[in-house]
Amino acid sequence: MNLAHIHLLLNHFPSIGTIIGIGLFLFSLLGKSDDLKRASFVIFVGIALITIPTYMTGSAAQEALCMWPPNTAPTTPCTVPGISQAVIQTHEGAALLAFAFMQMTGAFAWLGLWQFRRMARPPVWNLTVILLLSMITLGLVTRAANIGGEIRHPEILSVPGTPTTGEPLGRELGAFVLDTSWMWPTCETLHFIGLSLLIGVVLLIDLRMLGVMKNVSFPVLHRLLPWGILGFGINVITGMWFFMGSPGQYTQNVAFQWKIVLVLVAGANALYFTVFDEAWALGPGDDAPLTAKVAAVSAILLWVGIMYCGSMLPFIGNSF
Repeated sequence: MNLAHIHLLLNHFPSIGTIIGIGLFLFSLLGKSDDLKRASFVIFVGIALITIPTYMTGSAAQEALCMWPPNTAPTTPCTVPGISQAVIQTHEGAALLAFAFMQMTGAFAWLGLWQFRRMARPPVWNLTVILLLSMITLGLVTRAANIGGEIRHPEILSVPGTPTTGEPLGRELGAFVLDTSWMWPTCETLHFIGLSLLIGVVLLIDLRMLGVMKNVSFPVLHRLLPWGILGFGINVITGMWFFMGSPGQYTQNVAFQWKIVLVLVAGANALYFTVFDEAWALGPGDDAPLTAKVAAVSAILLWVGIMYCGSMLPFIGNSF
């Protein structure tokens, strides 16, 4: 199994998951069910996380499909008979746009989960934003999936042989990152700031679960979670800039592959402290239950592993 197989395995999750999430969300609005709203928000967040490796493995799938040497940028058109370079480029641009809206949908869905704790229920404006973003996202991921199918199935092309003009948006952004002298250092700085925000909040919450600062209630620390999610968002954005700048340096790097796996597990772990009640019920002086302590220890280990894999990118895999 290689990354092309992983891409084929994951590429249906964004479209099918978004349909399920929207269906639950609409039923929750019609039935005025907060439980269904929370369930749909969890689905949106989960699909947003899964979309990260789905998009990134697409570059490796393109390398395998066009038989380019590994760890190289696509400097030449795909010349494999029966494979349209124009369709590949169109799919690449559509996938990036769908990815961006999927991440925004996931971000506002997580905010809704946080607001359920702070305000009993999310305000109307956030519900409206989630509904609009999820609808737009569904259209975009469906379009990207349909174009992706056209790569190997020319019989479903709406207009066979129709070429695209110019480079896909992702490649243009990647060229901007590489060709602009200040862009890569700026992204590195923002990536470090985002990581500091994220790790700082994660450590405060996890240490409280492990018995440090027992005089502080969890609802007080819960106010800091949006700062941690902001840091995570900054890291996702800047990480995508790095990836688009030089995808061939990342797709075959085993340290990067492990980093993405750990990010997905850590993102799922973070939902525990917003969705489940055990941590939320902790008052000043209370000892955390065993499940909360396990979640805290695993979160610390996961983020240490993520930082280690990120630091080892130049040394493991020989991609840089």
